[in-house]
Amino acid sequence: MPGENLSRDEARERAALLSVDGYEVSLDLRSAVGDEAGDGPRTFRSVTTIRFRCNEPGATSFADLIAPSVTALSLNGRDLDPGEVFDGSRIALEDLAADNELIVDARCAYSRTGEGMHRFVDPEDGEVYLYTQYEPADSRRVFANFEQPDLKAPFRFEVRAPEGWTVWSNGVGSEHDGVWRFAETKPISTYITCVVAGPYHYVTDSYERILEDGTRLEIPLGALCRKGLAPHFDSDDVFLVTKQGLDFFHEHFDYPYPFGKYDQAFVPEYNLGAMENPGLVTFREEFIFRGKVTRASYEGRANVILHEMAHMWFGDLVTMVWWDDLWLKESFADFMGTFANVGATRFTDAWITFANRRKAWAYRADQLPSTHPITADIRDLQDAKLNFDGITYAKGASVLKQLVAYVGQDAFLEGARRYFKRHAYGNTRLGDLLSVLEETSGRDMGTWARSWLQTAGVNSLTPQVLLSAEGRVDELAVVQVAAESHPELRPHRVAVGLYRRTPAGALERYARAEADVDGPRTVVAELAGAEAPELVLVNDDDLTYCKTRFDAGSLEALKAGLGDLTDPLARALCWSALWNMTRDALLPAREFVDIVLRFAGRESDIGVLQMLHAWAESALVHYAAPEWRDTGAGLLAEGAERELLAAEPGSEQQLAWARFFARTAAGPAAFDLLQGLLDGTSAIEGLDVDQELRWAFLQPLTVWGVADEKALAAELARDDTASGKRHQVRCLAARPSEAVKAQAWAQVVESDALSNALAEATIAGFEQPSQRNLLEPYTEKYFAAIERVWKDRSIQIAMNLVSGLFPSLQDSRATLDAADAWLAAHEDAAPALRRLVLEGRDDLARALRGQECDAQAVNAVNTVNTE
Repeated sequence: MPGENLSRDEARERAALLSVDGYEVSLDLRSAVGDEAGDGPRTFRSVTTIRFRCNEPGATSFADLIAPSVTALSLNGRDLDPGEVFDGSRIALEDLAADNELIVDARCAYSRTGEGMHRFVDPEDGEVYLYTQYEPADSRRVFANFEQPDLKAPFRFEVRAPEGWTVWSNGVGSEHDGVWRFAETKPISTYITCVVAGPYHYVTDSYERILEDGTRLEIPLGALCRKGLAPHFDSDDVFLVTKQGLDFFHEHFDYPYPFGKYDQAFVPEYNLGAMENPGLVTFREEFIFRGKVTRASYEGRANVILHEMAHMWFGDLVTMVWWDDLWLKESFADFMGTFANVGATRFTDAWITFANRRKAWAYRADQLPSTHPITADIRDLQDAKLNFDGITYAKGASVLKQLVAYVGQDAFLEGARRYFKRHAYGNTRLGDLLSVLEETSGRDMGTWARSWLQTAGVNSLTPQVLLSAEGRVDELAVVQVAAESHPELRPHRVAVGLYRRTPAGALERYARAEADVDGPRTVVAELAGAEAPELVLVNDDDLTYCKTRFDAGSLEALKAGLGDLTDPLARALCWSALWNMTRDALLPAREFVDIVLRFAGRESDIGVLQMLHAWAESALVHYAAPEWRDTGAGLLAEGAERELLAAEPGSEQQLAWARFFARTAAGPAAFDLLQGLLDGTSAIEGLDVDQELRWAFLQPLTVWGVADEKALAAELARDDTASGKRHQVRCLAARPSEAVKAQAWAQVVESDALSNALAEATIAGFEQPSQRNLLEPYTEKYFAAIERVWKDRSIQIAMNLVSGLFPSLQDSRATLDAADAWLAAHEDAAPALRRLVLEGRDDLARALRGQECDAQAVNAVNTVNTE
């Protein structure tokens, strides 16, 4: 049998043959504590009973299970020999009856990779915490099943746990004599079942609502985290956003929340942001803030809470047939997260964050060689794993935002309501959604879907302005360009804004028109006759998904006065456009850095400010000419310190600039200030140097060799927690030493002893821009190791290693040639592995083009100066 990597064709065949009536799963997790004898992995007992039907009696099929061993198997009352029918990932099922019962008694392994049943030991108090994470196909690491989204069934879970533990699952549970039994679920897919167990801190609340038919809906709410994080857990705010979200979705979806209770678990060493298990949503525990954070962090958490809540309808109630239509849940949840954040919570400017941050992710993904249509071609589970990307999430959400503008919000929401009612507890494809939207909008959705969902690539929109002799707009057109590799020109509904300075010096919009841009050039007739603008902003108000470009006059206006733009969304869109131009080698990196240094201090939106910090760093590290890097680093450090000292004491801007100053610090004066802030000999009014900020300040001191292993040990003693350990591990790997880099490489590449979180921290510490010379020997080692890594490690860990260790800091033609040589020599490597290498290679090529653009700008200036 083919093994772990289930193909789409196999899933189709199995779905055509089988239907599942229900699961009973019994787990014994008492082995999670104490010592376990033997040289193999720590295991637990998993007993699964599956009742299913076969519409072709006598046929053969298979069940999925990844486990070290199977103790006993029976099919329809006859015992099967595990050695003959179980190969480590599949159980062969022969001579099926019309009605079948499969019982599997297995020893399943606890995980340290965040896949399956993850086991975490808290270094602070020694307590053990468990949770499951399955998407797309890791429930088979915990119990036997048919691991594909369209074989839905009800589940009953029973869990035996250590004394003093609490256990949660999708349904309401009760405990008797150490055994937790949970109410049967509605029909759901395997990947959204869930178990969380351990001595978690648990807080409860409830949500009530009177429905339109007069019935009273009550939803028990719960929130849990490790005991060590309980002092930092602001559960009241989590519950506030949860209730606001439930109100919002009930008002707009007209379909009551269908899964009973609503628990939210914040769990350690989580690979994802969160997961939408119905009745028991899991989140990474970093959403519990141990120190002071900005409003952007709270907004981001609220967005994730609402994203996962939207999944209760888009994804859990109605599920895609196969991962090709992953967008039917992720794109909708990403859109709905921001839509609900703006409509229901205090974060009414969330669309600014969406335009600035989420779309940046989409624009990058859509220009990679691995870009794909939103409705993707997913051949197997490895493809599925990699398609949780910027296309499926952020581009899909952007396109849905465009769709709302295209069909109207009322028609869009009415379509969603009909979709839920028509397909509740079932599975759907693209056509099922399009058909209800055609009903409610009266528009032909096929043409729209072909342009936006079934083609890849991002278009660029540039204004062309012709002025009359009187200084007015004679003609304003929008020129649309597509990449040569993806030539589709799409229909766009855009707003075009004209901006000019007021007598007070502000840059404000004085004219606006909406237009349907279609084809290579579209004239916006409504703006003819308007006074001449200083700035033309195509896609004003962010109605469509495109890269915005500027005419020459508008670009000069932004270079001279971007900070004078009074509208925060317009500023965010302009910043995003300038960053895209930098990545596309149309704007020299040093010019982007200069604009950031001149105007970022005036940015009022904290999320945009923090994004600008990240972009400025990236511009310096990847796109600036190498000979200018030291100069640019000094300018960034000076600018960060200047803005830090000028920021309002105690403000979130001050905090953001403090973190940016730490990341850009270079030179004795900066190091002295950081050290002084750590030991208390220096102070900045209003800046509270809490534990998280202490680690942020310690990191650059470690990178530059100012702080040593002894200092890190002392800091860990001060913060002897799981979070502190991750910080220490990252800093240890960041030290500027050949021996340190060799040890870090061995820990993550040659060994699998580290957990997923500590491996991630080690990779983050290993890659330091200031240590390019120390990392140079690892280019050859990287390409020699990745095929073995892909074969030997779980897919999540392999992805982290292949992406995280790609030698992007060795930004030379030689590295590009090494990547090309590997790709040419490994045409038969796993497609998912080749995709990751292709993406790294493309980022590197883009960086080299940016560096050439930056160098040419200097050469041009030097040429002018000598003439």
